Amino acid sequence: MQTHELVPHPAYPPAGVSSVTARIVGRDAHWLRVRWRIEGAQNLVVPKFAGRGRADGLWQTTCFEMFVKPRGGTSYVEFNLSPSERWNIYAFHSPRKGMRELPMDREPDCTMRLGSSFAIFDAAIPANVIAPVDCDYAMTCAIEEQGGTKSFWALCHADDAPDFHEPACFTGELAAPTAP
Repeated sequence: MQTHELVPHPAYPPAGVSSVTARIVGRDAHWLRVRWRIEGAQNLVVPKFAGRGRADGLWQTTCFEMFVKPRGGTSYVEFNLSPSERWNIYAFHSPRKGMRELPMDREPDCTMRLGSSFAIFDAAIPANVIAPVDCDYAMTCAIEEQGGTKSFWALCHADDAPDFHEPACFTGELAAPTAP
């Protein structure tokens, strides 16, 4: 699968983070597996372990997000995934409209690995909340660094302010799932 170089929003530059890449590792009928890699992560703020469970406001510190919509559609799902292992999944019928939490029969599985100058965040997302068709997606993240610097990374930015919900930012292509 393709690895994407995310770009920071120009109004919110990072302090020490030099790059963020994101990619879909795989998709089948049960799971969507994704990975983000952060370079220059020596001063990354990593939320403390909180145990699995839903939470709101995860984007206020280091958080990884993905937005997926059926190709040609306007409705989409938003995945918020934290290194704390907290998560949430929302559905929208159009950009920022009709937000609701999606019920889940199992929770995402998230892990964070820290190296001397990098961090890797992996997530396995239950695929039953994603339409089993070809989709468009946006991979994003909010990065907090020590000292309070926050940067917002995405495949692209279409506005003067960071807006991960902007349809123009859904530039990734996700094929329908393979059989298990």
